[in-house]
Amino acid sequence: MENLTRGTPLKQPIVFELEGFDVPDGCGPLFFFLALITYLLVLLANGVVICIIVVDRNLHRPMFVMICHLVVCDLLGATAVLPRLMVHFLTGQRRISYAAAIAQAFSVHIYGVTAQTILGAMAYDRYIAICEPLRYHAIMTSARMHTCCALAWLVAFLCIAVLFAFHADVPLCGYTIQHVYCSNRGILNLACGPTSISNIYGLSMTWSMSTGTFLIIAFSYIRILQTCLKQSRADIGVHSKALQICASHLIVFVLYELSTTIIIVALRFPSVSPNIMKFCSILFIIVPPVINPIIYGLVSKDLRSSILKQLTNKVRHKS
Repeated sequence: MENLTRGTPLKQPIVFELEGFDVPDGCGPLFFFLALITYLLVLLANGVVICIIVVDRNLHRPMFVMICHLVVCDLLGATAVLPRLMVHFLTGQRRISYAAAIAQAFSVHIYGVTAQTILGAMAYDRYIAICEPLRYHAIMTSARMHTCCALAWLVAFLCIAVLFAFHADVPLCGYTIQHVYCSNRGILNLACGPTSISNIYGLSMTWSMSTGTFLIIAFSYIRILQTCLKQSRADIGVHSKALQICASHLIVFVLYELSTTIIIVALRFPSVSPNIMKFCSILFIIVPPVINPIIYGLVSKDLRSSILKQLTNKVRHKS
């Protein structure tokens, strides 16, 4: 389906066509298999982390509850993109209804914003745990912990809802979304009229969320570093577990930021192959959900021990 000339609004119902990847003849099943393996790995790794945290009451602590919310967020992002990408590889189907396009774009943006807000909340939790250990349980109560997690999702939902509300009535003059998945920017590129308000809001929201999260994390870890430098060797041993979680949190944050940076840099070089640019654009969707459970499983001794304990109990019951 070709895009129409500017100023010629589409007739309802709207059906978009995703540009997708230029898959070589005969390679579709191979790419489908790779996407399927990736998605199954995401489901397995993140599913295990969620189940272990839910089942093990010893892990019903603020940091692990936030990790649970983060992996649920990762599952949302991966599920919004990978299943439809697999259909594209296997059948060559590129069409997507307007409702499905909005749902996919909304989910992808919710994933990006919620991940940032949760990472900010996790940094604040580590700051309280290490810098104010005697007041930690008084400050990070169960009610406050769940409030922080709920606010992370609510802020993301409201910000993205406002973003999409700006172009709810904007007439569209094209069918083809030049991407492998739907996004606010991809849909707005098809608008007949001006989209300056949506652009300004989108850039402002992105800058505010990214800058705000970075400042919270930077402040928290500067204070944590200052506290650790003032401690004696015995005190540092007491906080070793907390510092391990801090390390994993920083790695995850850098992973998100690196994935985003790769997308931004790739889009700034027109000479880059379209397929490579599209591949870079899905790194943000694929890499964190695959790597995060592994990072937390390896770095967090409590989570790792709980996983091994549950697996051992399963094997004993079967025996």
